Amino acid sequence: MSGNHHENERAPMINNGVFIYPGSFDPVTLGHLDIISRASGMCGRLMVAIGRNREKKTMFSVEERLDMLSDVISSHGKKGGRSLSNVEPVAFNGLLADFAKNCGAHVIVKGLRAMSDFEYEFQMALLNKYLDDTLETIFMMTNVEYTYLSSSAVKEIALNGGRLDGLVPQCVNERLQRKILNLRGMNQ
Repeated sequence: MSGNHHENERAPMINNGVFIYPGSFDPVTLGHLDIISRASGMCGRLMVAIGRNREKKTMFSVEERLDMLSDVISSHGKKGGRSLSNVEPVAFNGLLADFAKNCGAHVIVKGLRAMSDFEYEFQMALLNKYLDDTLETIFMMTNVEYTYLSSSAVKEIALNGGRLDGLVPQCVNERLQRKILNLRGMNQ
């Protein structure tokens, strides 16, 4: 079995319905984009969902993250990647299970990098299944080149002046640089 992933190869269509890929996407990384691209080929519509969580400290507001996701999704096809015309960034309040039910979705997509991700995501999948027994969770392994990648690591690298090419889409890199300049300006 080849370990090579070809950008324009489509995963098999599993269901023509709605899938939800939830996350904080603070910021969206190339690892997220990899999962979005692959999952979008498996369903009729993929909702990339940002949960509104007032307790979670984020660098970007929900509105900024939705904007970033929209830019990343629209520019992906223009740069030779698979069209993501069936992908919609959305925000939601409350429980993911309730949001899924309101959208008519029965599948949640979660990206995994390592076994440590699996333990947490498995627990969340079981809780969502408890809340709505029609919900299924699909776990997708990230492409090996993004195994080490996380939004937290990207923010840390950016805050310390490190290189972000190969970690985030260019439009995200530009937004990160502007955000850091704004944050530094506020702290002076």
